[in-house]
Amino acid sequence: MSSALTGQDRPHEVAPRAPPDGPATDGRPGYLATSIILLATCVALFLVWQTTPSLLVVFAGVLFAAFLDAAARALALVLPLDRPWRMALVLVLLTALAVFGLVWGAGKLPEQTRLLLMVMDAQLDLLQKHLLTYGLELLGPDWGRDFTQWLLSDQSRLLSHARLVLGGASSVLTTALVITFLGILFGFDPISHRESLVLLVKPSYRPRMRAVMNEMGNVLRLWFVGQLIRIVLMTLCVWGALYVIGLPGPFVLGLQAGLSNFVPYLGPIAAAIPIALVAMPLGSSVLIWAVAVYTFIQSVEGYVIGPLIQRQAIEIPPGWTLVAIVLLGTLFGVMGIALAMPLVAIGRIAIIRFYAEDYLGDARHDPAASPSAAEVRPVDSRTQMEL
Repeated sequence: MSSALTGQDRPHEVAPRAPPDGPATDGRPGYLATSIILLATCVALFLVWQTTPSLLVVFAGVLFAAFLDAAARALALVLPLDRPWRMALVLVLLTALAVFGLVWGAGKLPEQTRLLLMVMDAQLDLLQKHLLTYGLELLGPDWGRDFTQWLLSDQSRLLSHARLVLGGASSVLTTALVITFLGILFGFDPISHRESLVLLVKPSYRPRMRAVMNEMGNVLRLWFVGQLIRIVLMTLCVWGALYVIGLPGPFVLGLQAGLSNFVPYLGPIAAAIPIALVAMPLGSSVLIWAVAVYTFIQSVEGYVIGPLIQRQAIEIPPGWTLVAIVLLGTLFGVMGIALAMPLVAIGRIAIIRFYAEDYLGDARHDPAASPSAAEVRPVDSRTQMEL
């Protein structure tokens, strides 16, 4: 493994164009070869479709490995250690931070969360009663004070709900463990995992494949680190603002507002609903202040801070991002929504490099064809994330 990195790392690596395999020929593949290729493509697409949830888990592991690699690169600036030692130190620091968060949150978060849920439940019940005066049932006839009796009236129903909750919790825990261990394995030995995929292409095309995968790794690193910065900033700003206004449970409300940034456009809108429900019992003035302050903070973060942080990683029109979130969320649920942005980011790189540049021969997106490309030095493949 490589030692400490130098300033040669660049956020975007030049992906050299693939050299031609030989003299061009006008011959066309036979019908049998074309049929076999089409059949193999259809089978591969069917298998990918059937295993998409598992592939999303694997991609989440790659994303976590990109974050570990970014942290190890940051340590290389201050600690002249080999990569395995820096990765081990990153894992120790993250584990200590997680333990501290659990110990600190175990005494504060449950009580605040219970209080917020009680307040929101009361406000939803009140809203339901107001709507019933106009003949509207927003939450259904079983909502309200009879919910507990409805849940406990049938013991078999109670056991069914318990099994459902336990099954969902175990599934989430298993998925989280798989993502964590995949990220650790990929992060400690990224070169071997990358080379195992590079071997699947022709030898003449392997440098191109390797460079494009390096570029994808750079994008994943920048995106994940940028998202963490946005979450921390949003959590602290909303927490402080709601604390000044006087809302109960400001940290929980700030945390859910920060985590909502993982889902662009839709997440911030959903995060405003709990804030409004908690502010409603305190009066209309507090409600207006809370919603206005949250809208202001979210607007500054979404239109100024966020683009400044992510401009080196994501260069996608916002319309396509929203389309990807809606489609992947409909097909694959929460996992698809959470991973829509990085999937679109690396998908864009794959389309530009492999299809537009190599297949269509469009050099407009090729860094090697730009005048400033000569100034960009190639990065040693041994120091890359290369996933």
